Amino acid sequence: MDNNPPAYPLHSSVYVLFFLGSFLAIGLLTVCVLLRQLIKFQRRKRTDPIVKHVAFFHPYCNAGGGGERVLWCAIRALLTRYDNIKLYVYTGDLDAKPAEILAKAERSFNLTLDVERITFVYLSKRCWVEASRYAHFTLLGQSLGSIVLAFEALLKLQPDVFVDTMGYAFTYPVFAYFGGCKIGCYTHYPTISTDMLRRVQSQSQSYNNRGYVAKNPFATWLKIVYYRMFSRIYGWVGRCADTVMVNSSWTENHIISLWDVPYKTHRVYPPCEVSQLKRLESLTDEQDEHIIILSVGQYRPEKDHPLQLQAMYELRTLLNNDEALWNRLKLLIVGSCRDEEDRVRVKNMQDLAKHLSLENSVEFRVNVPYRELLQCYQRATIGLHCMWNEHFGISVVDCMAAGLIMVANRSGGPLMDIIETSEGSQNGYLAYDAYDYARCIANILYNTPEYNAKIREAARASVDRFSEKEFENGFLRAISPIMD
Repeated sequence: MDNNPPAYPLHSSVYVLFFLGSFLAIGLLTVCVLLRQLIKFQRRKRTDPIVKHVAFFHPYCNAGGGGERVLWCAIRALLTRYDNIKLYVYTGDLDAKPAEILAKAERSFNLTLDVERITFVYLSKRCWVEASRYAHFTLLGQSLGSIVLAFEALLKLQPDVFVDTMGYAFTYPVFAYFGGCKIGCYTHYPTISTDMLRRVQSQSQSYNNRGYVAKNPFATWLKIVYYRMFSRIYGWVGRCADTVMVNSSWTENHIISLWDVPYKTHRVYPPCEVSQLKRLESLTDEQDEHIIILSVGQYRPEKDHPLQLQAMYELRTLLNNDEALWNRLKLLIVGSCRDEEDRVRVKNMQDLAKHLSLENSVEFRVNVPYRELLQCYQRATIGLHCMWNEHFGISVVDCMAAGLIMVANRSGGPLMDIIETSEGSQNGYLAYDAYDYARCIANILYNTPEYNAKIREAARASVDRFSEKEFENGFLRAISPIMD
């Protein structure tokens, strides 16, 4: 007797799979259509059809960094130009009230905004875009997480114009196709770039390429495939934007390469507080007890604060015959912390400073008010910036405007847009590794006062093109097609 189970034809299984796939596809399409109709219905309930609703997507609007200066200057420009708009900010800062957020903006950037003219839409799902949530495939995880956050935002408010100022490109199709919004974006840096791909291909270890991946050829190959697939998807979602603003030549080149929309891409340098900083008088003196080297920037991994400490370590070696000069040097690192992860990073940097025996030569300050930051500029002599491929470098411009001699990373915005090193027009220095930074700082220390004064004058004269006024004019020109 044959105990084998009856054999079913292969085509029957194919039919079952086809039926299930079709059922799921139809179900998903139905949900999408219903969701789109719900959003349209909510939009039709408005009682003020003449007023245009403009929403900025900036989940970390209370962070206090250069990206937030862009946000608030853009909002101020729109409120000044247009009377018939209602302005909203999507934020995930649930613990901050509107007045507190705007007060911090005033303290951090010397910007005054009317709390009555800005409505904050609070989002509870910001955790979906936090890097710490995704141990692996972080870019993809954060991008898909931003879609979840985008749907929460769209269901709470349906704007006419959606402006992303943090670079969450995967939100654009959500607001374009489901919300029927005009899409504008200000991109500080691409989520992925050819430079990142080259680093993986060369098996270089960095903050976004872990050691075990860099050392494993197969893992490297998989990551290259992953990056290439992601870049194609990133290009598609980016093309959903109606107007694209970028903050530097470096970002512009990458965005045009990835999104392929040169005709609607505009380079708009970010706003820097150059007018007030240029008026600052230096409080330094050759007889001062300390010669301060100032670093300004958020405590994020890409800012590469460890490289700054390594540069100080190398500088001590270069100055080993001038102990008196070394004892006068102090690296002052000023930055803002967004969350507990950033605060842990500060503690790690303090531990590294002790490990390098630099604890008496380095000071960390966190979330300082704007007035205190101005005092730091006045008492510093040299500015330090170490981020590789910084998309622009607002902190670099600020230091130059304040009269500091800048030593910045030889890449990205500082290299392509800000720092000039050729003889006769030098306005700063560019460096790459720790020894290179140490050598540049030593050169500044041993330059004649007259030579350093020429560099300062050239630096201050070069920063007017990065003023808040220039930014606002450029922003309004770029966004006018989706506002009018």
